[in-house]
Amino acid sequence: MNVPPHDTTAPATGPRLVAEPHKDGVDAAVAAARRVVAALLRAGDRSGADMDAIAAQLDAVADGLTEKAPSVEDRLAEMWRGEGVTRHDPVTGPENALAPPLHLRGKDDGSVEGVVTLDLPYQGPPGHVHGGVSALLLDHTLGVANHWAGPSGMTAELTLRYLRPTPLFEPLTVTGRQISVDGSRIRTAGEISAGGRSCVTVTGLFINKHLPRPS
Repeated sequence: MNVPPHDTTAPATGPRLVAEPHKDGVDAAVAAARRVVAALLRAGDRSGADMDAIAAQLDAVADGLTEKAPSVEDRLAEMWRGEGVTRHDPVTGPENALAPPLHLRGKDDGSVEGVVTLDLPYQGPPGHVHGGVSALLLDHTLGVANHWAGPSGMTAELTLRYLRPTPLFEPLTVTGRQISVDGSRIRTAGEISAGGRSCVTVTGLFINKHLPRPS
């Protein structure tokens, strides 16, 4: 199967709710790193490639980046600055090689939606997405849905139902919608679907300590 790694599309309309990726600079370097991760998984230890030489090259790149990097404390703070959305999170961040990345847009009905195609780095059962990866995508999407619709808060509880295996190499639609706000308690729901069929559904409880507690 010849599938471009991390083939990602997004709904054609609606405001973009994640950081805009750039075609150069760190975003381009991270996109290349995603290709390397997927290529290593595809190659495995039976490809005939000189993995010792590849490891030396990758170590040299990592050493060069680490030598010139700012402090970890500075980078932790920077995750919450800039465009109003993070460029570094592991779901939508164009500067994070762990992120597919998922591109989310806001819809007129108050929900959010994105489409993403996942490759081998996200595999659990053969040919299918790891259940923990599905939970990660949905947790983040619900958080974005809260920001889009109204008050947001920290995740307190997620309840997921795995209805059928979620496929790799196929476009996945990820959605989220804020359902209700009762004082400090925010309830949100979402799903991952493929080919028009639900694969995973989720309901979440989020807490905003700055809102009044429900009576």
